[in-house]
Amino acid sequence: MEPLNDHYDSPWKEAIEHYFPEFMAFYFPDAYCKIDWTKEHVFLDQELRSVVQDAELGTRFVDKLVRVTELSGEERWIYIHVEVQGTRQTEFAKRMFVYNYRIFDRYKKPVASLAVLADEHKQWKPSSYGYSVLGCRHTLEFPIAKLTDYDEKLDELLASDNPFALITAAHILTRQTRKEHQERYEAKLSLVRILYKRHWDKQRVIDLFKVIDWLMTLPVWLETQIWQAIETIEEHKNMKYITSVERIAIAKGRVEGRLEGESKLLKRLLERRFGSLPAWAIESLSNATEPALEAWGEAVLTAPTLEAVFNPNATQK
Repeated sequence: MEPLNDHYDSPWKEAIEHYFPEFMAFYFPDAYCKIDWTKEHVFLDQELRSVVQDAELGTRFVDKLVRVTELSGEERWIYIHVEVQGTRQTEFAKRMFVYNYRIFDRYKKPVASLAVLADEHKQWKPSSYGYSVLGCRHTLEFPIAKLTDYDEKLDELLASDNPFALITAAHILTRQTRKEHQERYEAKLSLVRILYKRHWDKQRVIDLFKVIDWLMTLPVWLETQIWQAIETIEEHKNMKYITSVERIAIAKGRVEGRLEGESKLLKRLLERRFGSLPAWAIESLSNATEPALEAWGEAVLTAPTLEAVFNPNATQK
């Protein structure tokens, strides 16, 4: 079981949106102190996609563009581009460079690029990209937060009230319990108990449970035990947070997230082989079931045409 999947968005995205100040305070405290948090911060996801739509340089785990107000004595907007990267990737620093100047070119405002590296390669810490030619030098240096750097700080993470400390702990425990289902169950249950001990409001508990639940996947029989344990905790503390309806929504969201990721990955593979996809192919990918995506994923390697990927019988005509 992989701790992160680089092919689809996760509850990390929702957590960043809901708790962006806490995200900045935990991973980038120096930058956090230079932002006026009394002013509204605005997420610009649609704008980011339009800025970089023709500059796709490899897959990404989560990317965000946020407009904030700098705390500098004069009120001015700046832009923060955040990337959470789940795998080591050769093109990553280049992508940070390209996205940074694309965003600056679009808005003519300062752009801070920040990266959270969630891969398992401790020494992989890209923090700059640039080039020099004929006396001209163009370089981007960007701050990074490396999750493996927190491996020896698990106790501190579990004691912290910052939600991203708990998310980081869940990430570390997921790695440490790979293929050890019983150990992962016990680790997951301990994080759930911490959630309820914090006396956070209901929505925060649900939001963070989604992240923990997505990271720390378990066999069905152990998932059932987790839900039974949650019922016992809620009865003991007299706090009914996660209802049956919310359980179904959490499970459904996990499945939909996986399908969305598989669909996006297959779309990229198809585009590499056959170029831009027609509307009918994009619609088929959007509405596909998991078995269909698996079949198309196998067919994309050998099918002679795009039509043959979606309809194997087409090659027999």
